[in-house]
Amino acid sequence: MTEPRGAQAESVNDVDAVTRAVLTASRLLVAVSARSLAAVEDRVTLPQFRLLVVLSTHGSAKLVALADLLGVKPSTAMRMIDRLVSAGLVDRRTNPENRRETVLRLTDDGHRLVEDVTARRRAEIASIVERLAPEQRTALIGALTAFSEAGGEPVVPDENARLYPLGWTDASPRRG
Repeated sequence: MTEPRGAQAESVNDVDAVTRAVLTASRLLVAVSARSLAAVEDRVTLPQFRLLVVLSTHGSAKLVALADLLGVKPSTAMRMIDRLVSAGLVDRRTNPENRRETVLRLTDDGHRLVEDVTARRRAEIASIVERLAPEQRTALIGALTAFSEAGGEPVVPDENARLYPLGWTDASPRRG
């Protein structure tokens, strides 16, 4: 059974309205993200920070696996790693299971940097959310959870869990 013409137009307008609202919210979230990175921009670029987040989320990794997770070529990942090793944020170790392989991991400074940026981001988002009425917060939880699930993004743990860095995922949005 097909939808009546009016319902189709209303559905398209609804999608457009939601898309505009999400784009507006994404501008705010990008601004929050930029401000949270501002304190460390002299140490890392956004792509380098993304690499740190992936290492923080996935733990130690080989270069090729890391490049895959980032969606970049191994040579690009290697250049970023070289800079992060020089900055003391990433460490290279010989894989104890295969001495011909190198494993990359965050240093304590790298973990601290990711956690500090995430804490700043969380605090600013919390101050924005506090301005919403309780019923708006409840509606936002449902809407954003559904939106994130539709996009294939993993859920952020609760505040008692270790801070979840950023949430870039290698999963593509689910269709259908």
